[in-house]
Amino acid sequence: MLVDSPVTSLPAVGESTAGKLAKLGINSVFDLLYHLPFRYEDRSLISNVKQVQAGEAVTIIGQISGIKNAYTKTGKIIQLASITDDSGSLSVLWFNQPFLQRVLKKGQQVALYGHVDFYQNKPALMSPDYEIPRSDGSLLHMGKIVPIYPETARLTSKWLRTRFSALLNNLPTSEILPPNLISPNWSQALKLVHQPESLEKVLLGKKRLAYDELFLLQLAAQLRKKSWGKTKLSHPFSIDQDRVLQFINTLPFSLTPSQNQSIKDILSDLASTKPMNRLLEGDVGSGKTVVAAVAAYVTQLNGFQTLLMAPTQILATQHFQTLTALFHPLNINVSLLTGSSKLTTEKSATCNIFVGTHALLSTKNQNLYQKVGLVVIDEQHRFGVAQRSLAAKLGSSPHTLTMTATPIPRTVALTMFGDLDLSVLSDKPLGRKTIKTWVVPESKRGSGYAWIQKEIITPGQQVIWICPFINDSETLTSVKAASSVFDQLKQDFPRQKLGLLHGKLSSKDKDEIISRFRAGDYHILVATPIVEVGLDIPNATLMVIEGAERFGLAQLHQMRGRVGRSDLQSYCLLFTTTDTESKRLKALEQHSSGLQLAEIDLKLRGPGEVYGDAQHGFPQFKVADYSDVALVEKAAADAKATLPVLDQYPLLKKLIKEDKITLIQPN
Repeated sequence: MLVDSPVTSLPAVGESTAGKLAKLGINSVFDLLYHLPFRYEDRSLISNVKQVQAGEAVTIIGQISGIKNAYTKTGKIIQLASITDDSGSLSVLWFNQPFLQRVLKKGQQVALYGHVDFYQNKPALMSPDYEIPRSDGSLLHMGKIVPIYPETARLTSKWLRTRFSALLNNLPTSEILPPNLISPNWSQALKLVHQPESLEKVLLGKKRLAYDELFLLQLAAQLRKKSWGKTKLSHPFSIDQDRVLQFINTLPFSLTPSQNQSIKDILSDLASTKPMNRLLEGDVGSGKTVVAAVAAYVTQLNGFQTLLMAPTQILATQHFQTLTALFHPLNINVSLLTGSSKLTTEKSATCNIFVGTHALLSTKNQNLYQKVGLVVIDEQHRFGVAQRSLAAKLGSSPHTLTMTATPIPRTVALTMFGDLDLSVLSDKPLGRKTIKTWVVPESKRGSGYAWIQKEIITPGQQVIWICPFINDSETLTSVKAASSVFDQLKQDFPRQKLGLLHGKLSSKDKDEIISRFRAGDYHILVATPIVEVGLDIPNATLMVIEGAERFGLAQLHQMRGRVGRSDLQSYCLLFTTTDTESKRLKALEQHSSGLQLAEIDLKLRGPGEVYGDAQHGFPQFKVADYSDVALVEKAAADAKATLPVLDQYPLLKKLIKEDKITLIQPN
């Protein structure tokens, strides 16, 4: 059996049923095998009818002593049956299922599972699941721990369990992984999950399936890294240490120890005969752009061009302004390319560094580049795989530096970026102060406003005020939107000038608003999370976030990082309308490290909540969990050890190459 075959290859699964399965994301036999239960019901304890009490969920096996359709006073139809065992009889009720009178016959043996309630002042079993024992007396849905699956119309857990009963008995017994890595084997693990002997065995089976996902992902990453390492540069860079030091000495600030170490790592990569493939991770404001600037400078000294790609125009413009200021004294030309800006071929011929959005990769712009030697991708997980791949292919195997301010827990970095070398900016630029943060309940909003007026606006400092949405929501009435907050703040702060920034504005309007805020024309900038990246206003010393409970800790930390960009003391107020999230939000009062906050959020909310958005590019595992540190580390170590002997496992190599798991029946 090929488990990547379509579901129509299974008995009793026609085109109509296949369409219903497709609604559950099930198109192949493999998809069906990985359609895992979301909970289990323990139906293993068989009760006699005299023991049952209202409020219990019970399994009963007995004989149908009578069944009929009856009507309530309101005209609704019910099915009223009686089940008898050696201890006595019990009433059983179903609602609006008249066909049951044809299915369950008087004198027939039946197993039932359901909740007990009162009917006519006596205990009765209400709307139970039922199963008629097989000819040998065995049961599939009763008398055991039973899996409950995500369902759709007419595809119930009962139907799915019936399919699995036949399917699991015909699984290939071969093992795709190298021996002795982990037990149980693949087919045993699936049986433990779909036909559990105990809840403890369920966990054992899920652990094995989770390991498969992590191991295969890690092994694929190791293969990419090995393949990348085989690429030879036609023009390795030479490093002029004196000129690099001269450039660093011209900077208007001192580099931090981790910036110096990251630059050392990058220069070593650039001097190698193989292309650099490095991830630079660091909090907002930790100085990633300056590190990238050193790499771009070395690239220019070697006669090559640099492309720096950012996910938004705001961030691209910020990078352009920063690099222009750094390189202007050296007569190194920096150009900005976005969807709304154009560059002539004549001007591009003299350009050393191109900064832009994904417009950098458009076909019409690719002829502007002469010799691309370095590609820098900022917030790389916000780009699609195809965009990242295309960027890496520009030029003749250019060096690639990816950067992120998104705090990534170690297990996530190990899983997602196993093919990249990693550098971390772990310290703040000298002179930067920790941003003081407070969680503010709705009851203290008034005093918060008074503090803002006295301590922030009056001394002439500026405020960034974040709201989750642009306009008010009909369903989320308690969540404040930017447009209504903007109108309200004009009344609450009548002497101050306010600006409004959101994603529906044109690029020209966005640029104008940001320029005016930077120039001090606005005291308060009301904005959506569009400012999460790319806004650098040294005079902004207060970040206010409405509906803070709606954001993850990592995202809140990134938004908070939009202030505190100078030696002035900065603050962050987290307004919240709920007490249920206060414990999680309090972590921002206690921690200034984005990495620590990401680890806390991963534990409190789970990876699906933290990294679940498709736009963030993190894969959604069927079983594995980023927070399972031990399993992630084991899979990484095993994958690394397996790589040198991968040729001994041709099937495993084939699966990785095809980027899918295809288990094949052995000959």
